[in-house]
Amino acid sequence: MIEGFEVLTHPSLAGAAHGFLGRRGGVSAGLMHGLNVGLGSEDNPAAIAENRTRARDAVLSGAVLVTPFQIHSAVALTVTEPWPDDDRPRGDALVTDRPGLLLGVLTADCVPVLLHDAQAGVIGAAHAGWRGAIDGVTDATVAAMVELGASVDRIAAVVGPCIQQPSYEVDDAFEANFVMAETLNARFFRTGREGHAWFDLSGYVVARLQAAGVQNAVRLDEDTYTQADRFFSFRRATHRGEPGYGRQISVIGLRG
Repeated sequence: MIEGFEVLTHPSLAGAAHGFLGRRGGVSAGLMHGLNVGLGSEDNPAAIAENRTRARDAVLSGAVLVTPFQIHSAVALTVTEPWPDDDRPRGDALVTDRPGLLLGVLTADCVPVLLHDAQAGVIGAAHAGWRGAIDGVTDATVAAMVELGASVDRIAAVVGPCIQQPSYEVDDAFEANFVMAETLNARFFRTGREGHAWFDLSGYVVARLQAAGVQNAVRLDEDTYTQADRFFSFRRATHRGEPGYGRQISVIGLRG
């Protein structure tokens, strides 16, 4: 473990090297100070590269870190070998059964999900913003894991730090979009000021996982918006009028 890091783990994923990392322990300075790993952020490229190396070594030293070019989709990619950081395929979830690959997804309020079937030796990592979540990125991740030999009744899934309901205000049109897709989705919205509601994105993602057959699905209940010293947050940066924001990483890998 590198000094200064905060790596959140969960016993459900104890069979795999994994961690939800925040902003502590990195070398970026200024607005994105800390462990900013966002290749698309307006940060010093050398600092981003060092942060990505540090994040890898904090969880599975010697592994190859693999991340996708995230597009808020329901696309799950099966990884058989690493790719260059400057030639990442587009998608929002990764799965593999290959030891030595560290799958990573980047977030700054969206939901990171790490998954593992210990018996099959299959792992997954998903980035679920609200668009990807409603379009089924977690369903696609589970299906891709099953293609590699996983079984839904053995998969464990953990939802990491993300924006929580008390911090996620949305308008009526946003809520209507979810309720039209499934009337039961109304349970994830709490009425707020006129024309607005508070959305439980992480609760929705857990429910989608469970509906897909993953009964061992839990969440860490860490709010990225309210903890500026621990996590990057797109919405917090927007509300503060800041010109940019960092990204944190969540990773999972199979030990060789």
